[in-house]
Amino acid sequence: MSPRIHVVGSGASGVHFAQSLLERGYAVTMIDVGRQAPAMAAPDASLNGLKDTLPDPAAYFLGRDFESVLLPGTPGEYYGLPPSKDYVFDPVDGFASTGRGFDPLYSFARGGLAEAWTGGCYPLNDAELEAFPFGYAEIGPHYSEVAGRIGVSGDVDDLSRFFPVHEHLLPGLRLDAHSETLMTAYARQRERLNAQGVFVGRTRVATLTQPRDGRDACTYSGRCLWGCPRRAIYTPSQTLARLRTFPGFEYLDGLEVRHLVVGAGRRIQGVVARPVGGGAPVTIACDRVALAAGALLSTRIFLTTHAHETGTRVALPGLMDNRQVLVPFLNLGRLGRPFSADTYQYHMLGMGLDTGDGRTYVHGQITTLKTALLHPIIQRLPFDLGASTAMMRAVHGALGLVNLNFHDTRRDDNTVALDADGQIALHYAAPADEPGRIEAALGRVRRALWRLNCVVPPGMVHVRPMGASVHYAGTLPMTTTAAPFTTDVACTSRDYPNLQIVDGATFPFLPAKNLTFTLMANAARAAALVAS
Repeated sequence: MSPRIHVVGSGASGVHFAQSLLERGYAVTMIDVGRQAPAMAAPDASLNGLKDTLPDPAAYFLGRDFESVLLPGTPGEYYGLPPSKDYVFDPVDGFASTGRGFDPLYSFARGGLAEAWTGGCYPLNDAELEAFPFGYAEIGPHYSEVAGRIGVSGDVDDLSRFFPVHEHLLPGLRLDAHSETLMTAYARQRERLNAQGVFVGRTRVATLTQPRDGRDACTYSGRCLWGCPRRAIYTPSQTLARLRTFPGFEYLDGLEVRHLVVGAGRRIQGVVARPVGGGAPVTIACDRVALAAGALLSTRIFLTTHAHETGTRVALPGLMDNRQVLVPFLNLGRLGRPFSADTYQYHMLGMGLDTGDGRTYVHGQITTLKTALLHPIIQRLPFDLGASTAMMRAVHGALGLVNLNFHDTRRDDNTVALDADGQIALHYAAPADEPGRIEAALGRVRRALWRLNCVVPPGMVHVRPMGASVHYAGTLPMTTTAAPFTTDVACTSRDYPNLQIVDGATFPFLPAKNLTFTLMANAARAAALVAS
């Protein structure tokens, strides 16, 4: 009889950990709240077609109560999320968290937070893995394995110096007209920009440019933000659907895992979960457990388990997230030019800033504005509504945004703990050198954009609050030295020998890249070590 492992959570880490085990003959039970996505509206329609075919397009785009409208005075963000993504962030009854210096997002959806991601897939290199107990040689094959499962498109270009090239890389997406203009300008300025440590190329995204496993290639319908009707953009719920075809897989949804039961030898012998529909908690017997609920929720389960076992509460240090800075720009050569809604909506280009130290590399995703909720941008312009709307029409095809990502490190004063009610309590303080690093990077980006015939409007740069990038990590780190509240190279807890933590909680360092692709590859790597 195959061993059975209980996996908590159906996000990016959990589904690929489970798939790797199932392919090796293990049985897997996945325990999940499992909020489901709404049915896809008019899947054959383009974005503009939705406006013509839906009975109530305003409700679809902005919500029945206009809940997706960001009113004037709403601090900070340029983008609002549409109602079709509400399920990703809907909490369960009774869940709460508090934070000082940290404003997190949580997900109880099938597929987790990556149901709302923009698909960036960036392998870590040896410099970025220096703090990990393995290097690229150990995780590289698993990047290729996951790329073969999900489909990653991109190119081998100037950004490849920062992103190792894995197998199964699909051809890149068709560039929109604005992105083509930027790449033409970069080709003219390439030598000068490279000498300044600035490199531009295609981002790698988990979006199909060729059909695969029943999923269609991108049809450039402009619906990316509202949910791809062709399933060309990968989400973990697609892998969950595949897992359910394995005879050894069991999916238990509607359950919020609260803590684990500890037995002799500090071994986990049960999972305690609360039915989200109401009723008494249930205990599920188990031989081995893997936490993959997302770094913060897995940490809460671990802390609650420790409190039940020992009667004491601890604060786990090392909380990390990527600081993100949004840099809007205006391409002077495209003023008055039209844009096409029939294009891929998310980022297709990236900008890499070489700092001379691979660990402190600064990564920028370049999104040219095509289809989005435009009112947050319009209301930030310093004119009345009529003038701002007219100006927006004139500059729409010239607008873009660089989303700069900065690395983070584990520090003792950034903690996750439980409050008196057993809820998550977070504390985060930015490092002292952060303002200087941000200002230096912004200067380089402004100069690079100027070389590309673009300008950054004064007063429009936005430093996002910590927690906004949802790249959480660091609370139960992988280390080479054994210590309490750490994990080993296989992501196995040093406190509970039959417990693995296979999400971002185990990352000992956070490079300036979207970590989702690495979460999936690391989970596949950890599963291979379990099965070896």
